[in-house]
This record gives sequence, C-alpha cells and structure tokens, in this order.
Amino acid sequence: MAGGVELGFAEAVGPGAAWRLRSAHFPSKVGGRPAWLGETGLPGSHALRCGRCLQPRAFLLQLYAPLPDRPDAFHRTLFVFACRGAACYHLPGPGGPLCAFRSQLPRRNATYSEEPPSEEPPPLPEPVPRRLRSGAALCRVCGCLGPRACGRCRRAAYCGPEHQALDWRRGHRRSCGRDGDADATEDAEPDHNEFLFPEYEILIEPEEPEFPADSTVDPDDEKGAGDASKKLEKQEESRITSTTSDALDEETLEAMAKHETKEDKIFQTFKDRITVEPEQIIRYCRGGEGPIWVSGENIPEEKDIPNCLCGAKRVFEFQIMPQLLNHLKVDSLGESIDWGTLVVYTCAENCSAENKYAEEFIWKQDFSVDSTEFPFSS
Repeated sequence: MAGGVELGFAEAVGPGAAWRLRSAHFPSKVGGRPAWLGETGLPGSHALRCGRCLQPRAFLLQLYAPLPDRPDAFHRTLFVFACRGAACYHLPGPGGPLCAFRSQLPRRNATYSEEPPSEEPPPLPEPVPRRLRSGAALCRVCGCLGPRACGRCRRAAYCGPEHQALDWRRGHRRSCGRDGDADATEDAEPDHNEFLFPEYEILIEPEEPEFPADSTVDPDDEKGAGDASKKLEKQEESRITSTTSDALDEETLEAMAKHETKEDKIFQTFKDRITVEPEQIIRYCRGGEGPIWVSGENIPEEKDIPNCLCGAKRVFEFQIMPQLLNHLKVDSLGESIDWGTLVVYTCAENCSAENKYAEEFIWKQDFSVDSTEFPFSS
C-alpha cells in the first residue's frame, strides 16, 4: 500500500466476478471464506476459537498489504477473524472474540507465479476450493484448515465437530457416501452459508484532505457528508440525560462535566474525520498516523500492546470502522455484534515467523456510554 492514510470501502461483487476474490488474485475482501496467501503454517482450529465462548470464529476480512522495501514481503496479507456470538463483545480490550494473523511471501515462491495475475476472468467458474494446492484439506463450512474428516465418506473435511454437525444438517447427509458425478454436484460447497459473513471486495483509495471552504465539491458527496453529520447531531441530541443531577454535589457535577467535555471533543474529532467519507470501513497507515479513537475510554497504553514473539514492538497498521457492521447483517432483535473501532497492531520488524501465519494483536474500543451510539447505522 502507498504512504499516507488509505481508506477501504466495501464493494458488492456479483457471481461473475467472484474469481477476483480467490487467492491467486491477492484480494482485499470482507466475509465469505478466507483467500489464504501462504499454504503452510495456517492457524489451526484451536487458534481460531473464540477466547470467551470457545466456538469457531468466522473469517471477517483480509487486507493485501505488501511492503515494497521488503523482498520477503512482496506478497503480504493480514487476516481478521471474529466470533459470531454477540454476548462475547460485551467487554472491550484485546483478544476475546477477535484475532488477527499475518502471512507473507517473497516474489519467487512455490505457490504463485512471479508475474502479475491475469485481469481476465477464467473460462469456467471456479468452484469453492476443498483443498489448498499444498494438499491441506479445508473445512466445507468456513474454509479454514479441516483436519477432521467425515467418518462415512472420508471426503468432506471440517475444522471441528460444530461445522461437521452444521454441514450434516444443511444437506451433506443426503449425498454422503454416494459415488460418481452426482455426488460431486450435489455435495459441492455453496458459495455462502449461514456461518459466513456476507462477502464484499475492499476497494482501497487514498484519503483526500478536507475540502477548503471555497472549493467546489460534488453535490452528491456534499449531501452525503451533510446527511451523516445531521444523523450524528440528531443522535447526540437524543442522548439520555440524567434526572438525578440535583442530588449530586458540586464537585461530582464538575468532574462529570469535564469528563463529558473530553468525551465530546474526542468523538467530535472522530466524527469530523470520517464525515467526508462516511462509508469507509478501513483506515490503513502502517507505522504512520495512529488510529482515530471513538472515545477517551479504553485507549491502550504502550504496555497494553504486547511485543511480537520475535521480541520486536508492534506498531499500528490499520483500524476497522463501525460502518462495516452495516454490511455484515448482524442486527437482531436481541443482542448484536458491536464495536466502536477495531485496531490492529503488527510486528514493527515484520518478522518471518518461521514462515508460519504470525498472530498479531487486535484491540476493541467501544463507544463511550456517555457518548452516542454507532453514528451511521441504518
């Protein structure tokens, strides 16, 4: 990626263009199954289980982020996984329902050509891969490593018993054990299932500086920014005000006022920065400008961000914005997956991690209880 802040936007991809999201095209994408980069040292099923409910995490997104000055990272992708259980998001901070991994390869490697991939679609639709080219089996449900095989047909692979049971209910029971071409078509993995998040391509663009007061802006862009700002202001005006202020002493009220002023200032900075491009789902700037926080609460200190296993410090690389939640279709009448922002820190030295997928660090910050809810939810 280029220098400066870059923004990512979710773009719907039709069936005819799904080939662009496969591994050989080095995609940046949301949802579906991961398009693995390296084919060795993938995270195992235990590493992809939620730190709270211990259920399998779903693939959330991946960013293709090569480092031009590093021959060993000519290809480089960052992967994020997230639990589907809303209750697991109640606590802010590290780990829990989220995890992040990094994979990288030199230009000359055993998996991909040294030449750029073709921009032309393949002559025939590509099925969902059941195996990596290295021979490793992939789970039929989530696309992660599948060391567990169906005991009856021995062909279907799974990451664990939860996805084996889900796939059996979804129809594997009807085709399990059959031979011939009928089995191949009836038992083919569908592009999507209820465990996977909806799939989008992530388009990357540089962040433009704020418009000068006398500049000419596109009317549609101006309207979008204005609508977003009005939406924020309306939500801020509708915040619940305390009815017990009369019972509080002057010192407590003054402390509350100072806290609220600080929170309002931080949130205002966040709001001003994203209003120009309210649909952004990613902000990327490795080792440069840090994240923009949604609250003054639960901002990690340096001691909260663990060093890489190689001993190097970790640096900010990108953050996932709350707008992504609109694309995930996770709203429900009860609890829903939620966050203010997710911030990913990676090894400052970009170590090789012995050619395995290196686990990196992700921090979840929520909106302050004294501030507004997620500003752009539809």
